[in-house]
Amino acid sequence: MIFYAIISRKGVEMMYFDTHAHYDDKAFDADRIALLNGLHDQGVGLIIDPGCDEDSSRAAAALAEALPFVYAAVGVHPEELASYSGSLAVIRELAAHPRCVAIGEIGLDYYWDAEHKEEQKALFRQQIELALELCKPIIVHDREAHGDCMDIVRDYPELRGVFHCYSGSAEMAKELLRRGWYLGFDGPVTYKNARKTLEVLEICPLDRILIETDSPYLSPVPMRGKRNDSGNLDYIAEKIAEVKGTSPEEIARITMENGRRLFGI
Repeated sequence: MIFYAIISRKGVEMMYFDTHAHYDDKAFDADRIALLNGLHDQGVGLIIDPGCDEDSSRAAAALAEALPFVYAAVGVHPEELASYSGSLAVIRELAAHPRCVAIGEIGLDYYWDAEHKEEQKALFRQQIELALELCKPIIVHDREAHGDCMDIVRDYPELRGVFHCYSGSAEMAKELLRRGWYLGFDGPVTYKNARKTLEVLEICPLDRILIETDSPYLSPVPMRGKRNDSGNLDYIAEKIAEVKGTSPEEIARITMENGRRLFGI
């Protein structure tokens, strides 16, 4: 495995693993490969591109096949329920790709769709059961559905993965951590209204933190309003380091180890 070193804005050498970045998104159509190859020079060691439906899962797998530092996750996002074919055959096939390390991005989203909760929950369970069958972790999208997400994962005590861009309570975080889950932290940790996220970060052990961008979304301060990419991990790591009383170098090191451990890389 080849890793790349980041020279941070402070001139210190570091490595990062962006465990959640949607480089298959149309926002990158104009410069996708050039941007990704440019991240080498910024020292981004590894990236996971999670699919959101059959097409984006295929695109994520293709990117992972083409670029040695990119891995894929495949799945059907709850926002894509309306276009879901009713079969996970394609996701199952893509999950067998040697560069696929997880089932995701999957879960529940009651912010965009509060009318089809039962259908979302059924799809979530189907994909969890696929992940367990294939011995893969999952990447969970949970937006304004914390109680139902927690109820579902409780039913699968052997299940492991990450709650991406964690937005639940500190109490829910404590239970997830007891059950062996990881929590993903993104650009919102740098926002002025991040009080709840910071409370969760304070109680999250270093060995359960993953660092993400959710590119092209959720750009951190001071890049808000601009297209996000993995080159902005520095800002997120610096905020996490501030809260945890350590250095960005340590955050880079341990989140690289955490991501490799969870995803088997």
